[in-house]
Amino acid sequence: MSHVHYQEVTCRSALNQVRGRVPFRWSLNPYGACSHRCAFCYARAYARRADRPSDERYGQTVRVKLNVADMLAGELARPGWRHESIAIGTATDPYQPAEGRYRLTHACLERLVAVSNPFSITTRGPLVVRDIDLLVEASRRAAVSVAFSVPTLDERIWRATEPGTAPPRQRLRALGMLIEAGVRTGVFVAPVLPRLSDRPELLEQVVIAAREAGAAFVWMEMLHLKPGSREHFLAMLAEQFPEQLPLYQRLYARRAYLPASEIAPVRARLNELSRRHGIADRRSFRPAPPKPERQLRLAL
Repeated sequence: MSHVHYQEVTCRSALNQVRGRVPFRWSLNPYGACSHRCAFCYARAYARRADRPSDERYGQTVRVKLNVADMLAGELARPGWRHESIAIGTATDPYQPAEGRYRLTHACLERLVAVSNPFSITTRGPLVVRDIDLLVEASRRAAVSVAFSVPTLDERIWRATEPGTAPPRQRLRALGMLIEAGVRTGVFVAPVLPRLSDRPELLEQVVIAAREAGAAFVWMEMLHLKPGSREHFLAMLAEQFPEQLPLYQRLYARRAYLPASEIAPVRARLNELSRRHGIADRRSFRPAPPKPERQLRLAL
């Protein structure tokens, strides 16, 4: 991978109001673009709409929002804010390598903990274990969850589609550490790739590994390809899995999302595997709510 340039910027807002096919209304992304450079990344579509590179150059420049935590604090303090849950890492990974240097995600979590605001995190970065103590405190004060994205354990598929990420089993080891600390943590099997990672034996590998790591939940999402993401992903297929290219050209010829007839069987298979292997929230330790006087001290 080529050298990553970090562009330090300031942002005019931290929270994004989200509409569409997602189960949350607010998102937070401390970084713009992502050095993980996953072939299927749907943020490539956002980059294209903003006239930024969505091809192989995506992720070579990462925008670092230096003031994001202060902007977040101001937005959380607004009289009209209803303490709704915030999804962190919806477009770029909050624990990509830049976080080790800039600690913007850490600073944002501090602001969220200070006002007992609920949040969720989605990441491929084991660096999240650095913030275990903060996540435990957050879990005492609000609904908090972490989801590690683990689309597959197949080494060939992982290397071809997630070139800048930590190995999937490293993510699962980090998951186990968070679960042991009492943080509700699970596996997001996403994106599932038709006729590649949706094979029953590969899905079962992920579910078994998730159960062994102690995952509290497993859920999934199928691949979708919007303009910008589509071109790059198909180029990767042509190079790495050329036998699959005609299928994907047909499946995504006129749509970004797969039809229900393609999604439902895979979702049913994953749900059945989760039941068979006993995926459930079995944390042996769960953070107790703070006493009233401690709650007041933390808020000050």
